[in-house]
Amino acid sequence: MEMQKDLIVGGVELKWDLNSGQVLFEGGDVVFFWVSAMKTFFDTINEITGEEATNLVLEATGFRQGIIVGEGFKEMKEINTSNVVEWLSNTYVPAGWGYVSVEEMNVNTKNFTLYIQDDWEYKMNKLGSEEKQGIFVPAHYAGVFTGLFGSNFWYKIIKYQNESNPYTVVEYFPSVMSIQQNIRRLASRQEDKHIQELESLVAEKTNMLQDLVKELSSPMIPVLEGIVVVPLIGRYDENRAEDLINNTLNNLPKYHTRYVLLDLTGLNKDISPYTAELIDKLGSAARLLGVEVILVGISAELAMVITETMTRLKKYECLQTLQHGIYYALGKSGKSIV
Repeated sequence: MEMQKDLIVGGVELKWDLNSGQVLFEGGDVVFFWVSAMKTFFDTINEITGEEATNLVLEATGFRQGIIVGEGFKEMKEINTSNVVEWLSNTYVPAGWGYVSVEEMNVNTKNFTLYIQDDWEYKMNKLGSEEKQGIFVPAHYAGVFTGLFGSNFWYKIIKYQNESNPYTVVEYFPSVMSIQQNIRRLASRQEDKHIQELESLVAEKTNMLQDLVKELSSPMIPVLEGIVVVPLIGRYDENRAEDLINNTLNNLPKYHTRYVLLDLTGLNKDISPYTAELIDKLGSAARLLGVEVILVGISAELAMVITETMTRLKKYECLQTLQHGIYYALGKSGKSIV
């Protein structure tokens, strides 16, 4: 029984050695796949990496495979610009890549226009529910020209094969564009996208934190009828100061307030001129509404600061503890705790 099969198709030699399971195409090992199997392979890449990365993988892989083919056949067939037309068709048609033909060629500039019909990638994409356009095969031929002529070629797709167009038409030309540049651009875009996502997340968390700070930075605590406590905590900038004043003044009528105890315990001696101005501004505005402001939580250190550098606060009743402030406000109201 003969265990080796030899076949010549369009000048291309194919061999099958059934003993070793080896298949040769022009002396090189090849593997056959169903188009549907290739579709599964490509769909898996897309599922894992996403469409944009998949397209770049297909383009880069097709291009680099083409370089291998071009360099290999250049040595075997001594291919040059004049016989590349015949070689392309004779090589790729027997390999099951569909019809391919160089319809336009400029020998001086080495520009080629390929007509490609019914290639395996086109057939593969037709099996899917979504209409996709080929990228592996067009990029592959760019790699082929790069390998044949030893300089970088790139491509531009003029039109794709569809019901209206019987061929995919692709222009090929020498170019400084390289697949490495495309890979770097994708990496840069993905990095930029990641940075934008992080910036968006940071902005969202910052807004949430700012809202929380607003809620916590100017609370009003009603302790007894007509008496509320407003604790001051930390440093105050323009935004926090505005929130404190607006929130306090707007809620005074709600509690029928007569006395506001500004608790400075959370400031310790860390009271800036800006904070002192804020206290005075709030006290003056409250007075116009018939409300008296009393400063409580005055430590020894804070008392020294107010005496030496913030004399405007001396006009307010200042008491050592919140408890003293409550007793004082009650006494002025003619009430006491029994």
